[in-house]
Amino acid sequence: MSLSVSERMGRVMPSATSAVLGLAAELREAGRDVISLGAGEPDFDTPDHIKEAAIQAIRNGETKYTAIDGTSHLKAAIQRKFERDNQLIYSPDQILVSVGAKHTLFNACMGILSQGDEAIIPAPYWVSYPDMVRVAEGVPVVINTGIEDGFKVTPAKLEAAITEKTRLLFLNSPSNPTGSCYTRDELVALGAVLLKHPNIVVLADDIYEHIHWADDPFCSIATACPDLYDQVVTINGVSKCYAMTGWRVGYAGGPREVIKAMKTIQSQITSNPCSISQVAAAAALDGDQSCMAEMLKAYKSRSDYVVAALNEIPGFECREGEGAFYAFPKVTAAMAAKGLETDADLVKLILESGDVVMVPGTPFGAPGYVRVSFACSIESLRDAIGRIKKALS
Repeated sequence: MSLSVSERMGRVMPSATSAVLGLAAELREAGRDVISLGAGEPDFDTPDHIKEAAIQAIRNGETKYTAIDGTSHLKAAIQRKFERDNQLIYSPDQILVSVGAKHTLFNACMGILSQGDEAIIPAPYWVSYPDMVRVAEGVPVVINTGIEDGFKVTPAKLEAAITEKTRLLFLNSPSNPTGSCYTRDELVALGAVLLKHPNIVVLADDIYEHIHWADDPFCSIATACPDLYDQVVTINGVSKCYAMTGWRVGYAGGPREVIKAMKTIQSQITSNPCSISQVAAAAALDGDQSCMAEMLKAYKSRSDYVVAALNEIPGFECREGEGAFYAFPKVTAAMAAKGLETDADLVKLILESGDVVMVPGTPFGAPGYVRVSFACSIESLRDAIGRIKKALS
């Protein structure tokens, strides 16, 4: 006898990136000398002043439940962050703290979407977006972009994708997996389309905001388009820019009615985020920000190396990104040269012949590409590139 599971599980796939990380761990346990370029996790340690704040919080006995939507101390730090970095003013009831930005995004989907509502997702996209929409009984509507578009959606494509059922737009900049970032002018142009559709909520996923090196300064869509303020949920967290992935703190600022709905969802799932992590997150947001400069310098140097090195591999075509810590080369020519049908086949070949783990582009909505994370040491990257070349030679 087998037990049945819910019908919705037929619409949801396990996270492709989590599966790759699991595979890398299994191979290492089996004795393989594997280099993983699959993880979206900084190789830096959490800065000491943040860790010390958490240690002191434990000593102070700050180990109890907090308010569902976050402590007043952390929410005040988030308010200051939004005003300082994004020129966005939110009151405490417009802010929600969650168990990572992924949880924040999920809360938004559950709080906004009804059955049959459409969510526009530009591709390549972070692998979890479509499945979050499906769990919320919504319908993902994908807008395809490619390396020739700079992996960015145009106002014309956005307008063409909007229907009377459209309720959400995901906008991730800088992007996972491509590293592309929208300029202020590009956001203004998209905003002009969205202003004609006041029923659409924009989920601005800014988690890589401070891992950005383009000449144009980073700009969030609510900053670029103040008239969209009541349509935008601005989402961020401490995982990437402060190397705090395991602390699990994400946050959002947005319209009161949307934040209230997200809070209600959260109250029935996790309640509050970890009390100690919230103290650490406040220390990160309010403390010395120079720690980010060292990380950014390293990421930019790695990006320069990886993009140039990938473009030297026959059959690879790689665009230089403006942020995040990923390269997203087009590999259709390499696939053809090896007689391979899919990007997953190429990833498998490189893993089996070179002990290098990457993520296929298909789960990101981009067949014929692969994602290469450079959130690891330059020494590991040089070794990995050499292995890839050898595996394909």
